[in-house]
Amino acid sequence: MNIISFGLIFVGVMLNVAAQLLIKAGTNSIGYFEFSQENILPVGWKLATEPHIAAAIACYALSVVIWILALSRVQVSIAYPLLSMGYVVNALAAWWFFNEAFNPAKVIGIGVIILGVVIISRA
Repeated sequence: MNIISFGLIFVGVMLNVAAQLLIKAGTNSIGYFEFSQENILPVGWKLATEPHIAAAIACYALSVVIWILALSRVQVSIAYPLLSMGYVVNALAAWWFFNEAFNPAKVIGIGVIILGVVIISRA
């Protein structure tokens, strides 16, 4: 895999991470809600017009374009497992930005993910 292919995959992963963090920021901004027949339109509108969530959707759309470019250059059996690096970055970013728990079980899980990515990328 060359640097351009890796760069495309990396940017795609980072856009997905950004989208997840933006969705979390958007739901934090809105607060707890429940969908029911009575409030599906008001809550749906609130979600659709929340700026963080709109930005997340834009990140997802751009990541699809980048992913298409990446898959035109890299085998899916190599590219797809690299998406799991998003779990690692997301866990660290959630801890950093949202003070989410970061415990030994997560550290071990992240280690396993990294090891798996290294093994697959060398295949």
